Formats: sequence, structure tokens, C-alpha cells
Amino acid sequence: MRIVVLAGGIGGARFLRGLQRAVPDADITVIGNTGDDIHLFGLKVCPDLDTVMYTLGGGINEEQGWGRTDETFHLKEELAAYGVGPEWFG
Repeated sequence: MRIVVLAGGIGGARFLRGLQRAVPDADITVIGNTGDDIHLFGLKVCPDLDTVMYTLGGGINEEQGWGRTDETFHLKEELAAYGVGPEWFG
């Protein structure tokens, strides 16, 4: 069976994980949301795609529903020491 899913964010990622478990033999194609992608300090950040990949790959921080397990924010803290960086990120 082939299934195509439009997904993004925490809800989409959890739906996909449930779908994988419910239909383990299915060939699932994900069209992920890129509408929230941003560039920070020259790096492209794709939060919805990251959340989907971390969830399906088993590395998601289940408590938050986003980010990686044991993720740190050391770089954000270092940038803040220099008065740089978005305060809302992380």
C-alpha cells in the first residue's frame, strides 16, 4: 500500500509515527511543511522537518514534543553573552 501524507510539526510527526505502527508494510511518502523555515546566522533551520525526522528516528524529546533528546543550548547561551541571537529560540 502506498500512502502520501501532508505533515508538519508535532501533531504531524506523531500522526506519522502512529501511521507507521498501524500500517507497518506501507510505503509512506511525507510532504513536509517548510512554511516555518528560517535562516539564523547563515544556517537554514527547518523546525517541522526536524521534528518529523527526530520523531520517526526515535530521537525526539518526548517531553517537549520538539527538539532532540539531551539537546543543549550552549551555542545560544554563548551568542547571548555577546548580545547576539534570538531570545525566543530554544
